[in-house]
Amino acid sequence: MNILLIILGILCLLAGLAGCILPALPGPPLAYGGMLLLHFTDRVQFSPTQLVVWLVLVVIVQVLDYFVPLLGAKYSGGSRWGERGCLAGTLVGLFFMPWGIILGPFLGAFIGELLGGRETKEALRSGLGSLVGFLLGTVVKCTLCGYFLWKFVEAVW
Repeated sequence: MNILLIILGILCLLAGLAGCILPALPGPPLAYGGMLLLHFTDRVQFSPTQLVVWLVLVVIVQVLDYFVPLLGAKYSGGSRWGERGCLAGTLVGLFFMPWGIILGPFLGAFIGELLGGRETKEALRSGLGSLVGFLLGTVVKCTLCGYFLWKFVEAVW
C-alpha cells in the first residue's frame, strides 16, 4: 500500500508542477494532495502544524493567483476599466489555452483602459502590469510546488 501511495503522491506532485503553468490544473492543491498521500504512508509522518501551515499557504497562493494580475494592473496606473478588463481577459483566456491565460489579462487590461478613454501608452502600462502580476503569481506557485517536491524527495530518500 505504501508504494501505491508514494506513486500516487509523485503523480500528484508532477501534475501540481504542470498546474503551475497550465491553469486547467490547480497546481498547489494537487501538490499538497501528494504530500498528504505521503503522510498516510508508514514512510514519514508530517506534524499537524506542518500540514496546517502548508494548507494555509496553498489557500493563500490560490486566492492570490486570481488577484495578483488585477493588482499588477492597478499598481501600474490602471483604472477600474483596466481592472475589469483584466478580469474579463483572464476569464476569456481560460478558453484559449495556453496562450489565452498569458495574453488574456494583458489584452483585457489594455482594451479595458482604451475603452475607459485612456491613452495607448497608459493602457499598455496597465496591460504590462497585469502581465507582470500573472508572471509573479506563476513564480510563487512554482516555488511552493517546488518546495513540496523537495520535501517529498527528502522524506522518501
